[in-house]
Amino acid sequence: MYLITVLGNLLIILAISSDSHLHTPMYFFLSNLSLVDICFTSTTVPKMLVNIQTQSKVITYEGCITQMYFYILFAVLDNFILTVMAYDRLCAICHPLHYTVIMNPRLCGLLVLVSWIMSVLNSLLESLMVLVLHFCADLEIPHFFCELNQTQGCFLSCSKGCPTLCMN
Repeated sequence: MYLITVLGNLLIILAISSDSHLHTPMYFFLSNLSLVDICFTSTTVPKMLVNIQTQSKVITYEGCITQMYFYILFAVLDNFILTVMAYDRLCAICHPLHYTVIMNPRLCGLLVLVSWIMSVLNSLLESLMVLVLHFCADLEIPHFFCELNQTQGCFLSCSKGCPTLCMN
């Protein structure tokens, strides 16, 4: 399934980049969405495949924070790109005569750049909020996927203001 996802999205990117008729804002955003989807699935599936191969079901805390950063980055970026695509279709439907002036290549690139910047800042903020917590033990989380509630929850933290349910 992972290979189908990656190859399908790569095929979309290749088809859009090779055909000059598809060099429009909608397809530009679609190719960016395909790239983000490849990255999004690549944040968890390779770790899962390694865990299945090695019969290990553990992720380190550092690996968990890294995985969480990229998971949030690409999830939020996916939503922003979909929002930009909706704005593109809104302009195409509501302002068909002004569409090419409104959705020029500069604006398209700027919308994608702003989406990336906002996603990076959001995921960085989420990850840094977890890093300021103090934990009671050397943590290994018994999953291949690091859920947000496992790292951000106070149940693993011995920080001031959180319950002192420490792992032994």
